[in-house]
Amino acid sequence: MGFFDTLKSRFADLQATTTTQVGKYKSKDFAKASMAMCALIAAADGTITADERRKTAGFIGSNDALKVFEPSELQDHFTFYASKLESDYEFGKVEAIATIGKLKKDPPAARAVIQVGIIIGGADGDFDKDEQQAVREACLAVGIAPSEFDL
Repeated sequence: MGFFDTLKSRFADLQATTTTQVGKYKSKDFAKASMAMCALIAAADGTITADERRKTAGFIGSNDALKVFEPSELQDHFTFYASKLESDYEFGKVEAIATIGKLKKDPPAARAVIQVGIIIGGADGDFDKDEQQAVREACLAVGIAPSEFDL
């Protein structure tokens, strides 16, 4: 099995696990944290293009793991964090990481949000270094070693 086949299989396994985990955490804090993570991944290179917004919005609406939430609620949260990141990337990043950090007291929920970030980062087939760094920072915010996710 080649590297890309292994990576694809790993993301498929992570998607299945995340779908199960997210269903357990249907809370406003989890919804906000997962959308902060989505926005952080979309803006990982410092900007969010219109295409990234469309793709992320499409992913949010079609992802099985997030179907436990109202799509309009998720979209509102994503738009909020994406707008913060677009207007002032550094300040928006601090706010997104702080929102994710609120799950530190609930490690299983925090892991599920990290998994959402990894899935979104790899959705286009390229989990690039900027996206990996954003997930590493989110891991540190919730007190999880990035190495747990091979980061």
